Amino acid sequence: MATVKVSDQTYKRLNELAGELRSRLGRPVSVDEALDFALRQKRKPNLTDFGGTWSMTDEEEKRIFGDDLHRMWKRWKPQRE
Repeated sequence: MATVKVSDQTYKRLNELAGELRSRLGRPVSVDEALDFALRQKRKPNLTDFGGTWSMTDEEEKRIFGDDLHRMWKRWKPQRE
């Protein structure tokens, strides 16, 4: 097992995360497990990570939100069960 030095602030945040995981999982969670959880979460992108990344031109905006969208909604019919 290796030793890793972290600041007091980082250690406090890791303990807070471990506490949150304890509450969520209903079992004891070590700081090591909390750190592993944090690192795994960092690798998985969330949908919200992509918010604001698409820069659209004025022409694209007109096409998407203008007549094309209006025509699409006119053709849409709810699915019947």
